[in-house]
Amino acid sequence: MSAIHLTKGGFENRVANIADLANGWNFKGNKPALIDFYATWCGPCQRLAPIIDELAEEYGDKIDIYKVDVDEETELAKLFRVRSIPTLVYIPMGEAPIIQPGGKTKGELKQIIESTLLK
Repeated sequence: MSAIHLTKGGFENRVANIADLANGWNFKGNKPALIDFYATWCGPCQRLAPIIDELAEEYGDKIDIYKVDVDEETELAKLFRVRSIPTLVYIPMGEAPIIQPGGKTKGELKQIIESTLLK
């Protein structure tokens, strides 16, 4: 299993209704999520891509892992105030999203997943 590529429609079906976010965060998922905001031309994003897919394989039954192309989904990138890529958004159950710009190693990501999403 690899990361799921999200469009605006997929985001609204799986993560949250964009129009409702003005009233606060209301996560639709039934398990924690990680969203990788990336671009195809971004070197650090290309290095992170196989790690994201490996994590989707390892954690697929515990968390949902998504990818959003910032060039194709500018509205989603603006929604999360993505100013640099890669930017990772961690969505714990019952809590607001945590936004972290910059790539991470697989070990760092596993530590964040375990301590933030699977606590």
